[in-house]
Amino acid sequence: MFLTGFDAPQLNTLFVDKNLRYHGLIQAYSRTNRIYDSTKTFGNIVTFRNLEQATVDAITLFGDKNTKNVILEKSYKEYMEGFTDIITGEARRGYIDVVKELEEKFPNVDDIVKEQDKKEFVKLFGEYLRIENILQNYDEFTSLKNLQSINLNNPEELENFKIMYHLNDEDIAVMKEIKVLSDRRIQDYRSTYNDIRDWLRRQKGGDSEEQLSIDWSDIVFEVDLLKSQEINLDYILELIFEHNKNKKSKSVLLEDVKRLIRSSIGNRAKESLVIDFINNSDLDSFEDKASVIEAFFLFAQEEQKREAAQLIDSEKLNAEPAKRYILNSLKKEYASENGTALNEILPKMSPLNPKFLEKKQSVFKKIVDFVEKFKGVGGDI
Repeated sequence: MFLTGFDAPQLNTLFVDKNLRYHGLIQAYSRTNRIYDSTKTFGNIVTFRNLEQATVDAITLFGDKNTKNVILEKSYKEYMEGFTDIITGEARRGYIDVVKELEEKFPNVDDIVKEQDKKEFVKLFGEYLRIENILQNYDEFTSLKNLQSINLNNPEELENFKIMYHLNDEDIAVMKEIKVLSDRRIQDYRSTYNDIRDWLRRQKGGDSEEQLSIDWSDIVFEVDLLKSQEINLDYILELIFEHNKNKKSKSVLLEDVKRLIRSSIGNRAKESLVIDFINNSDLDSFEDKASVIEAFFLFAQEEQKREAAQLIDSEKLNAEPAKRYILNSLKKEYASENGTALNEILPKMSPLNPKFLEKKQSVFKKIVDFVEKFKGVGGDI
């Protein structure tokens, strides 16, 4: 009764022990295809029946003879080594070649300065994100990634790893030959990818004197793929505790935290807030991760009050309407120009005044930046 007709985004795994066919099969499989934030980017189907041909038949019936080549994934080996697209005849590179080119062309992200280099990097790293997103569905890739974190010179640790992932010595030998990007390198690449995205938005918005010299119309930023691997703020704050406990170096901690935050779309605007917290806190006084998180939010709420008052004062806004507008924007986690609320917070000025629109846009931009920085911290202003 629960195979059709309901929407449950949190449903992760469907166990099938029934000979499903055609629309019944498609509807049943579709129960798991609702994404659920970064915690669920795809669903799993575990079948105790041989439904491969029934799946192909159903896909062909409701699509066409080529649809199965679009919907059904290739093998793990094909995504790693590359393959030729059956429909288009186009050669698709695999993970190994993309990683090799990334490291050869962009070993140091600080050297990505020229516009042509920025565009080339965005295209290449976007290709990496698409391949990695697919490979995350494969147990073989999970074991390959996890192999990077174990001590291969420790026989006991290696043996336990082989047992956990059902591997033998030959499998390990093959995996050791595959180059995998380190977490640190991926963070650098993600950070640079986000930086270029922000830079391009500023160029197109006319916020910079620098002019674009090449065509960017063929570039699509893989924002959804970045969000599917988003790092939440609590994780970053817990890292502060762990890092300080193990290394006791604030300068190294600051660099690691900056790298991590800049690689995150949702938390990039909070970089200065987190950095100020670290610089103004006695990290040794925190007894556990929970105390770090609690202290940060108290700090952030005080900064929110201070910066809101500063914004209202510096822009000479109408205090009470401005507070209501900002609090409502924080609650919604975005600021809106719709309605009359924004106009009500502005200093008294005729809408016919040539400077009215300029003032409105300037204030709105500052409030947008404020909301991005403080959304989710709670508290009042």
